[in-house]
Amino acid sequence: MKKSLVINKRSLDDQAADLLRQDIINGDLTPGTRLVETTLAKEYDLSRGTIRTALHSLGNEGLVTQVPYAGWSVTKLESQDIWELYTLRSTFEGMAAKLAAENIDENGVEKLTSAYQDLLNLCEGDDLKAITYADLKLHKTIVELSNHKRLAHQYRLIENQFLVYITAANRVFDPKQVGVSHQDLVDAICNGEGTRAEAEAVKNITGFEEELDF
Repeated sequence: MKKSLVINKRSLDDQAADLLRQDIINGDLTPGTRLVETTLAKEYDLSRGTIRTALHSLGNEGLVTQVPYAGWSVTKLESQDIWELYTLRSTFEGMAAKLAAENIDENGVEKLTSAYQDLLNLCEGDDLKAITYADLKLHKTIVELSNHKRLAHQYRLIENQFLVYITAANRVFDPKQVGVSHQDLVDAICNGEGTRAEAEAVKNITGFEEELDF
C-alpha cells in the first residue's frame, strides 16, 4: 500500500474522531447517548470502519464507553467520576499554578494576561463554546508556564475529559462570572506568589462538581 494512502486514511480517521469529539464536548451528543456505527456512518458520510476507529480513539480518551453486546455510548459521568476529575484537576492545576508563579518572568506575565484577557472579552458575550475553549486555554497556559514537562504531558492525556467538565460547569455559571472568577489566580501567578497561586487554583475549581448534572 502506498504511504500516501495510509496517511490519507489516518487523516480521515482523525477527522472523524475530531467531529465526534466536538459534538460530545459541545453537548450535541449528550452523556448516555447510544452511538450506532451505521447511523453515525450515514450522518457523517463516512464508512463504518472509519467511525469504528474514531470511537476506539475516543474510548481511549474516556469520552465514549463500549459495553459488551450493547455497543458504544457517550460516557456518562457518575458522582465518582466527577470527584476523580475534580481531585485530579485540583492536583494538576494547583501544582502548575505554584510552579508557574515561582518561575514567572515578563514573557510569562504577557502570555498569561493575554490568555486571561481573551477569556474576559469572550465572557462579555454568550458563546459558550468559545468561552469554554478560552477557559481551557488559560489553564493550559498556566500548565505550560510551570515548565514541568511531565505534568504538561499528563494534563494533555486527559484534557478532553477536563473540557467536558469545564463545558458543563460553564453552563451553570453566568459567563461574566466565569471570567472574573480567574482574576485572583492570574494575579497571584503574575505577582510570583506560589502558595497563594496554588490555593487560588484549587479554589477556582472547588464547588463546580456539586453543580454539575450529568
